[in-house]
Amino acid sequence: MSLAPANAGGLAGQYRRFVWRRVLCLAGLALAAGAALLVDIASGPAMLGLGDVVRGLLDPTALEAGTRVIVFDIRLPYALMAVVVGACLGLAGAEMQTVLNNPLASPFTLGVGAAATLGASLVIAFNVSLFGLAVHLLLPLSAFAFAAAASLLILLLSRTLGASVHAVVLFGIALLFGINAVVGLIQFVADAESVQQIVFWTMGSLARASLDKVAIVAGVLAVCLPFSLRNAWAMTLLRSGEDQARSLGVPVERMRLLVLLRVSLLTAAAMAFVGEIGFIGLVAPHIARLMLGEDHRFLLPGSALAGAVLLSLSSIASKLLVPGVVLPVGIVTALVGIPLFIGLIVARSRRAAL
Repeated sequence: MSLAPANAGGLAGQYRRFVWRRVLCLAGLALAAGAALLVDIASGPAMLGLGDVVRGLLDPTALEAGTRVIVFDIRLPYALMAVVVGACLGLAGAEMQTVLNNPLASPFTLGVGAAATLGASLVIAFNVSLFGLAVHLLLPLSAFAFAAAASLLILLLSRTLGASVHAVVLFGIALLFGINAVVGLIQFVADAESVQQIVFWTMGSLARASLDKVAIVAGVLAVCLPFSLRNAWAMTLLRSGEDQARSLGVPVERMRLLVLLRVSLLTAAAMAFVGEIGFIGLVAPHIARLMLGEDHRFLLPGSALAGAVLLSLSSIASKLLVPGVVLPVGIVTALVGIPLFIGLIVARSRRAAL
């Protein structure tokens, strides 16, 4: 009697369990993001109960007029911006790490975020006007253009110079420091008001969030995520090596170009209204990878959800660390991200040694 049907049934069962475990992990991350969102809305100088927040969101008339203003005009845009920006950076980091085959790649570490800052700084400091566009429209467009240029420069290095993984990282670090020097020069020659705006940008803050800005960032995420998931199988194959991916029909160079352009768009959209926020795009994909593995059908949305959770928790911490003061969230992500990333490196090293 043949054992093939029984083996096939066993493999099918294992695959179903594999999928369900990861679906449950994604559901857990989504619940964590929702819980962090509610706590973020409730936290602040005027502490609110979670029950009051939930009732107010379901029925705004149940809140007093002053509380309703706090919840809907101040804290809800702030908290939603943390979720969508974190999701953009988490997704961008996961895609960048895959196409560059580099666990240290992220929009922050390879200078893409700094390039977006340079583009924004030029608009802020010199009041640039092109095609009759208002500053609030030109600023994110300039951030995207410079972020895309940095991504293409990294791609040019990895393709034409045959640079190794470590060389690409070193080039990104050099690019980061070079751009920061130019931004410092712009601050030196700019007026006091422009310097204040540029410093606000480099610290990263959710304080100027509004629902229309949240809608713009969420729209960019909604456009980019389906294209990311469309390439999930190809990106999973790419993790096994470029040669093997090519042998199975994956257009590696074309996919890398499109991914880096998508990363530039996600990074520019995320930073256009809150400024430069580091470590989310670096740490969130590693957390998702520990939970979900390398299957990009789950890794990509998992990275976006992990980024949303991390930035929401950082937003909560920014309001609670110093009573009565809301710290720039970019400072908090750096303080939290450094030890967390070191912990991830130690954990990966210990697993590799076993």
